[in-house]
Amino acid sequence: MRRVGVFGWGIVAPKSPDVDTFARNLERSESWLSPFNGFGPDCFLVGMPEFSFAACKPWIDERFPPNRFPQLEEKMDLPTQFAIGAFIQALGQNPGLEQELERLGTEAHVYVGTGLGALARVSDTAIHLYHAQRRWNRFWAQPERNRALAEYLAHPEQFDPTIAVPQSPDETPPDEVEVAEDRWWEFWTERSAELAEYLAELREIEALSVEGPVETGKIALIKEKQRRRQRLQRKWGAPNPPWHEVSPNVLWNIHNSAAAQISMLGRIHGLAFAPVAACSTFGVTLKLAIDAIRRGEAKAVVLGASDPPPLPMTVGAFYGARVIAADGQVSKPLTTLRGTHVAGGAAIWILGDLEHMTGLGFEPLGLEPVAVGVSSDAEHIITPSKEGPERAIRQALEAAGVGPEEIVTWDLHATATPGDYLEVENLRRILPEDVVVSARKGTFGHGMGASGGWELTAQYLGAARGALYPTPLGQGELHEEIALRHRKFVFDSACRVPAGWTGKLSMGVGGVNACVVSRSWPSE
Repeated sequence: MRRVGVFGWGIVAPKSPDVDTFARNLERSESWLSPFNGFGPDCFLVGMPEFSFAACKPWIDERFPPNRFPQLEEKMDLPTQFAIGAFIQALGQNPGLEQELERLGTEAHVYVGTGLGALARVSDTAIHLYHAQRRWNRFWAQPERNRALAEYLAHPEQFDPTIAVPQSPDETPPDEVEVAEDRWWEFWTERSAELAEYLAELREIEALSVEGPVETGKIALIKEKQRRRQRLQRKWGAPNPPWHEVSPNVLWNIHNSAAAQISMLGRIHGLAFAPVAACSTFGVTLKLAIDAIRRGEAKAVVLGASDPPPLPMTVGAFYGARVIAADGQVSKPLTTLRGTHVAGGAAIWILGDLEHMTGLGFEPLGLEPVAVGVSSDAEHIITPSKEGPERAIRQALEAAGVGPEEIVTWDLHATATPGDYLEVENLRRILPEDVVVSARKGTFGHGMGASGGWELTAQYLGAARGALYPTPLGQGELHEEIALRHRKFVFDSACRVPAGWTGKLSMGVGGVNACVVSRSWPSE
């Protein structure tokens, strides 16, 4: 069976714009969370990633024409920019990685997923589109350009009695006016004969086609359509149609954008796509990468996950799902179980065939990833089951050929919710009482897909040096029922562990589980 190693990694996380800063910050037991105030003043703490895409400019300018960086800055949403930044970092651990990824052709792949996607772009576009649609409907729902409405206002008794006319905004209570306006304007816009005339003229413009040579004809057609559309707008005095107000950047920021941009910037010609597995995304990408290398389809894989910074949309959704802390205090896993904290950022690894990469002089980092077990709860969208995670853990142990008694340390998914107790209970049905257990979302929050990568990188960095980094958890803070199930945790000081086998579990929304089993390199 082919062995694999991690030959590069990069991090964008709260208070950590790069992996070196991430490692230094882990040495302290402090939380990296900060006030959100995305709703104005509020009671939420979040993990806001520290990142400047401008730091990537010299690297990009050195390899691409001057217009490439401005294009990425303007068109790419933050999850893709985070992933690019982390990828550039990952290339730096082993000089020559960049050239080897390009040289491998289709034997280098990119699997970079997301938990949430480019929600900031979607949110901003949706708000802009809503206001554009209101302006459009209001324009066409005025009596002077809507004969149907003018006739109704003059003779309401003559209107078709089988059609329900919405309540006029003038007759609506003040706190319901906006909704009433939307319904009223939409109703009459649909009946505007003037709008029908406008659209007939617009269809004639849009029906123009390319004439002559394709390239020159295409440019001429675009310009001619633009001139005619402008004349049409002046003729009617209309606002821009709402479909003109939607940025194409929505399309450029679908889930596979990060993987696609990494493939373009790294000149990587193998398969590039976005696995999406909620909070288990990083573990799933790692499994796909290991499998591809062991099947002989790839010699190296860029893998990982990237998520947007905390947004009102996501913080509100987590709060609505009753899984987020909302009292302005750090909610530590395994303690009061008040809820998690939303975070954003990226974690990118470069995984390679061990024999191939070391033969070229590249040095593996951290630990050796040996097996990933995956499963689905097939039970509930957010409440974890007993059987689902256990299946993933046992599958990973069996694939690695290791017994539970050989595991020296384990990292939990632990989200500071009641699910923490069930996770610890599940773990103790499999692992012995002397395993050292860590839980790190009290440090940097819950980055959906990215946090699994942060946690695994922290585990690799700590276990490789023989001392796990501390967490914010104090000795006396364990929830009393959790303390009855297990006592050996990584608290607020570094915890020495022997070289050996490690495990890390992620449990995702929708019931998807990923368990990673790794070991120290034999030389250690």
